Amino acid sequence: MRTYQELFRTPEFAPLLSATAAHVAAQTVSRMAVGTLVHDATGSPFLTALSMFGPLLAQIIGATFLLSATDRLPPRAATTGLALFFAGVTTVLALPGLSVAAIFAILAAQGMLGSVGGGVRYGLLTEIVPAEGYLLGRSVLNMCAGTLQIFGYALGAVLVNVLTPRGALLTGAALFVVAASVARVGLASRPPRAQGRPSVRETWRSNACLWASKPRRRVYLALWVPNGLVVGCESLFVSHAPRHAGLLFASAAVGMLAGDTLTGRFLSPRWRGRLGAPPLLLLLAAPYLIFALHPALPVALAAVALASVGFSANLLLQERLMATVPGELRGHAFGLHHSGMFTMQGVAAAVAGGIAQLTSPATAMTVMAAASVAVTLALTPGLRRPGRSAEDVPPEDVPAGDAPTGDVPTGDVPAGDVPAGDVPTGDGQGQGGGARRAPPPPAPAQERRL
Repeated sequence: MRTYQELFRTPEFAPLLSATAAHVAAQTVSRMAVGTLVHDATGSPFLTALSMFGPLLAQIIGATFLLSATDRLPPRAATTGLALFFAGVTTVLALPGLSVAAIFAILAAQGMLGSVGGGVRYGLLTEIVPAEGYLLGRSVLNMCAGTLQIFGYALGAVLVNVLTPRGALLTGAALFVVAASVARVGLASRPPRAQGRPSVRETWRSNACLWASKPRRRVYLALWVPNGLVVGCESLFVSHAPRHAGLLFASAAVGMLAGDTLTGRFLSPRWRGRLGAPPLLLLLAAPYLIFALHPALPVALAAVALASVGFSANLLLQERLMATVPGELRGHAFGLHHSGMFTMQGVAAAVAGGIAQLTSPATAMTVMAAASVAVTLALTPGLRRPGRSAEDVPPEDVPAGDAPTGDVPTGDVPAGDVPAGDVPTGDGQGQGGGARRAPPPPAPAQERRL
């Protein structure tokens, strides 16, 4: 599957895309409104950054206790229920007289349950599209998100000024209801990918399984840290240029859209292998160094757009990650990626806000960008080494009920590269009777932040 026409002929892809689009639009409008509310109430760059991106810190709680639900809940019911939950709490945020402490408590609950959403949504994508179409499908979702962020931040800025921040929050709540409705009507009912009840124990076991592989750890760190540090730069847009923050966010979305289009549709597998993620990760951070010179608005907008092209590195890293994950853990793997990424973004937003509080937003953005460049350079040698395939997950390490079936990809790693004790036995058929089925191994697969 290499064309958009083939992709959109795939049943259920359009409803999944539409539900995801409404969800992203709702988040974008609501985030802008919450940041403005907190900024108006406190005047603090730290609290403003924390209100917009800090709730992502709560993702680590969800990843620790709730992530096993991503493969153990019916995807349609989970997608619909989560969207309705977000609609309800966003409505509560719009209530007048709500204290800043109450706002942060609500946002923390949002982030904690939101940790499950990414794993459910993108695990479902692996069931809707064939394996060879995953990269294209994921890139389309990313392009849709980028486009909606362009219009969402612009719409959010308008709504904040015309309807007030609380009016913008009610608009976001309505969009979450639209997302829930589309998911309920457009997606087919299907069973969970794995049997068993969600539990803290299964979450810990699956996390340990995914984290046990050194190649996977390197990929996860590359997905989380450079990306998160740059989002720390973005979290200071409101404090750096309160009147032009919407333009800066829109420029970032334009860059992400361009990067996902070029990488997902036009970069061939051969060139993806030769290019790799590190050059794009460097592109993601380097343009922000210009903020040390306090550039004029047009230069700042161009730098932000150029840097955001580098977010497409996550497509290549996600492709590499998926090649190392057994089918019955794909939802969990996506959830762990999202939770770790969003947690790092929340940490980076808090750190960036703290630095800005002591110095200035421009100085803090420069520091965060330099840190991202340093981390990428440190990770580059390991990222250029081949990772292990999903067949290298020992059957005993796969949580009960999640053992991969015979569809686990084989032959992806030269025998000499497999560490002692990791050589798979038999045909890769797991022993857990709870596994329903594993989708065929994906050809190029990927992901990026939403």
